[in-house]
Amino acid sequence: MRAVSLADDDTTVRAAGCVLWRPAPSTASPGSTASPGSTASPGLELCLVHRPKYDDWSHPKGKLKPGEAPLAGALREVAEETGYAAEPDAELPTVRYLANSRPKEVRYWAAAAGPGAFAPSDEVDRILWLSPEAARTRLTQPRDRALVDALLATRLPGAPGET
Repeated sequence: MRAVSLADDDTTVRAAGCVLWRPAPSTASPGSTASPGSTASPGLELCLVHRPKYDDWSHPKGKLKPGEAPLAGALREVAEETGYAAEPDAELPTVRYLANSRPKEVRYWAAAAGPGAFAPSDEVDRILWLSPEAARTRLTQPRDRALVDALLATRLPGAPGET
C-alpha cells in the first residue's frame, strides 16, 4: 500500500494566494508599527486580511475555481479580498495542512501591490498594512509566519528578482 501525501490525494483542496507587499512610507507616521532605525525589515509593509467567519488574520488566499491556474487564482483572490491589483514575483513555499479533516494545499507568490483600494465585504472586513515584524505577530496561524521570512529572503539585495 502506497502512502498518500497531502499533495496527491484527489480530495485535496487546492488554493492559492500572495504575500502582498508595498514599500513602507519613507518617514514613520504616528501609529506606524515599524520601529525607527529597524534593520530587520527592508522597508516593506505586508498586507494581512481579517476574515470575520474565522476571526483570523492571514495572507490573502482562496480556493481555486475548476481549471483555474494557481497564479491566476492567487491574483484573483488578492483583488477580491484586498481591492488591490498584484504584480507577482517569486513563488514562495507551498503550505499544506488539514482543513475540516481534508488535506489543503496553498501555493503562494510574493506580489507587489499595484493600484487599488480596500472595500469591506462579508469575506474580509479589514486589512492591515504592517511591518514584517508586526505581521508575524498578528498572523493567526504559525504556518503563515514562515511565508513572511520567505518573502523577505526574496527581497534582500542580491536575491532573485532584486537588482
